[in-house]
Amino acid sequence: MSDHKFQLPHLEWIRAFEAAARCGSFTAAAEETGLTQPAISQRISNLEQQLGSKLFVRNARTISLTVEGEAWLPVVQAALTELRESSEALFSSGRNRLTISASQSIIDLWLIPRLAQMQRATGAKLSFQSLVLGGQTASFDDVIQIRYGAGNWPHAYRLPLYREAMVPVASPKLKAQGGDWVSWPRISCTGPRPGWGDFCSRFSIAAEPASRLRFDTFQSALAAARAGLGVALGSLALCASDLKAGTLERLGDDILDHQETYWLLASKEAIARRQWEALASVLTSETA
Repeated sequence: MSDHKFQLPHLEWIRAFEAAARCGSFTAAAEETGLTQPAISQRISNLEQQLGSKLFVRNARTISLTVEGEAWLPVVQAALTELRESSEALFSSGRNRLTISASQSIIDLWLIPRLAQMQRATGAKLSFQSLVLGGQTASFDDVIQIRYGAGNWPHAYRLPLYREAMVPVASPKLKAQGGDWVSWPRISCTGPRPGWGDFCSRFSIAAEPASRLRFDTFQSALAAARAGLGVALGSLALCASDLKAGTLERLGDDILDHQETYWLLASKEAIARRQWEALASVLTSETA
């Protein structure tokens, strides 16, 4: 029986292999890692020599993984990910500053009531960017994003904030006038949520009267409803504080459930895992 002990290759050689395999070329791997192309090539050659196996097929202008390289790559990537995440969890205090991009309605109605908890949980300085209407595309970057949709974004971290449910709401002043609310003025809101057309169709309610007021932010529509200017179709989660305080009241028992909602999204570059878990716990809590 051989007593030869396998010698683990240098980590930098392994990182060079992973970068080249993922990027598809030694040149691209060099640009990503801040090394020269010859340095990447030399590290991979050293790795292949120690392993006693070729990892790449080198052509004139391209490279491709060998069978051995293709089999080893997912193992290497999983090991590097585990090493990074465990090191971060044990030794890193996380990012000193976190940037969150969301609609002004979400900032005002969902984030600000939880702001003190967010600061304590993450231990970071928080910066907020207001998302303008139409900017719903979620991409990879160093910003934590809150976007409305079905959750089919490719971010490493993603979590729905709450279950979306829409109900008619109005001020006590308007409700005190009496009568059937379906004949009262309606307030509409431009955006991704279901609107009056969806609600009326679902519950067989007359589409009239047409909305005389339309806003491009949800909190503006709620403000108009608080002022007694009409009935707004409100998200139960975002109206919770108004309903509790009595500044708005639900009209009827009908609830329009919706499969989409706001999602908390982030790449691993935007937030440390520990901070993500802490932030997600705060932001998915029903009570602020």
